[in-house]
Amino acid sequence: MSDLPVPPVAVVVLVAALWGAAAGALLPRAVYRFAVPAGEAWHARCPGGHPLRGWLGRARCGQCAPRGEGAGDAGSEGGTGRKADVTRGDGERTAGTSYGTGPVAPAAVTALVCAALAVATGTRPELAVWLLLAPVGVLLAVVDFRVQRLPDPLTLPFAAAALALLGVVALVPEHAGTWTTALLGALALGAGYFALFLVNPAGMGFGDVKLALGAGAVLGWYGWPTVMLGTFAGFLFGALYGGALVVARRAGRGTAIPFGPFLIAGAFAGLLIGAYTA
Repeated sequence: MSDLPVPPVAVVVLVAALWGAAAGALLPRAVYRFAVPAGEAWHARCPGGHPLRGWLGRARCGQCAPRGEGAGDAGSEGGTGRKADVTRGDGERTAGTSYGTGPVAPAAVTALVCAALAVATGTRPELAVWLLLAPVGVLLAVVDFRVQRLPDPLTLPFAAAALALLGVVALVPEHAGTWTTALLGALALGAGYFALFLVNPAGMGFGDVKLALGAGAVLGWYGWPTVMLGTFAGFLFGALYGGALVVARRAGRGTAIPFGPFLIAGAFAGLLIGAYTA
């Protein structure tokens, strides 16, 4: 075994990946609760009608009978079809039926995103901000892709948190960005998306405008070229996806597609390049 010390950046990347995996594994319940069509209240109950507790964790209801078990099954209470509660040390039921996405996919995606951000940013202090915001970005992308809705409880706090956290990082030595440009980037990108919303409300939702505030803050940290690059990448990704749907005859030219995932993907691409070249 080699006695060479592990490079600090490698340790940071490993920690970032582990953080991303842990945070991503907690997203399934939030995805289910937020994945509601516009105009409807957030899910407060599982598909079986049982109240949901909390917003983070596995999408599994401990009060629902496992699939394939009916009334009078062995292990049920009083022949009601409800499986006897199985609890963990923290008191949360773990037996029952899954009602949403499993934890593996969101954990893997979030871990990959966090690891890539760590590779690009290195040991600079703004990495902590990117790692805190990354799981929220993944959550927003998944929810918008499913129901074409960007929840206000996520988009507006995302922008506020980005600016507040970057304001703190601006006071820490060895950072590579500028908070003033982050603020101006948020205002500029938000204004640009708002103009697009006014021109074509059917093609650009107001949720995208709110999300653009946070994306502009993140991109603006590394300067205007990063803002332009991330913005262009988002529209490019969206155009490629829409074109692919048209070619595959799964959508027409007037079909609405969720733009939030591509706005986030573009911001991610721009942030990677901005962080790497800073």
